[in-house]
Amino acid sequence: MEDQLIKAVAYDGQVRLSSLVATHMVQEGCQRHDTWSTASAALGRSLMGGALLASDIKDDAIITLKIMGNGPVGKILVTANGKGEVKGYLDQPHVSLEENSKGKLDVKGAVGEEGSLTVIKDLGLKEPFSGQVPLVSGELAEDLTYYLAVSEQIPSAVGLGVLVNPDESIQAAGGWMIQMMPGATEETIQAVEEAVQSLPHVTQLIEEGMDASQIANRLLPQGDVKILDIRTVTFQCSCSKERFSKGLISLGEKEIQQLIDEDGQAEAVCHFCNEKYAYNRQELEDLLVLSRSSSDKKK
Repeated sequence: MEDQLIKAVAYDGQVRLSSLVATHMVQEGCQRHDTWSTASAALGRSLMGGALLASDIKDDAIITLKIMGNGPVGKILVTANGKGEVKGYLDQPHVSLEENSKGKLDVKGAVGEEGSLTVIKDLGLKEPFSGQVPLVSGELAEDLTYYLAVSEQIPSAVGLGVLVNPDESIQAAGGWMIQMMPGATEETIQAVEEAVQSLPHVTQLIEEGMDASQIANRLLPQGDVKILDIRTVTFQCSCSKERFSKGLISLGEKEIQQLIDEDGQAEAVCHFCNEKYAYNRQELEDLLVLSRSSSDKKK
């Protein structure tokens, strides 16, 4: 099944919702970072949370999600754009905890219950918008729900799920976000609350073969769901050797010369996707020439 995110409205426009199947996207991110089971669930939920928050921004706009908890995975950082491209990483990928009391992966234990959730929206304006709230559970879906209610003042509900196989591969990953629009009636609010409470876990729906559109209709079966947009979501990083070369040039002549003298080679690693870029002696010497040229122009 192809990874997709859909945007829709329901109850005559009183409710806005997004639903997402992202099994392949989460698998790609977890594979690149060699995450263990509980870290996989934490990273996967964060990646999907970023994708859902970015569902209503323009293609070239960017949302950054930073989760700073006191759990063993450390910082989680995710960025997503309006085209459905998402990337992210966590500080400690090798975290595998005992299951929680419900027999589920202990994401709360991995992330921690104390800390902060920060969302930065770069919409192409003069200054990006930034909002921060304390973590309320560490389960991440609840934390995003709290962020939307407090920082953006939108009554919302978020669901996120990642099912990890014994071999650490991703069996299913998906999520949804429901937001009440201004003017929503008490009757509609009650109907949505009841629908959310009775909804099976999103990974169960994916295992049953549902795609993002079907999940949206299962979310609000009485709401006359109208699909507005369908897009593909992918784990996609914008890094390249050219970008890292510019970074090396900016280090200056002294640092580049030191790399040449000490090792005769260098390796740059992208935090977001773990891609590695190797530089041999000749490439470093070429960068040294460019760095000197850049310095001369500034004089």
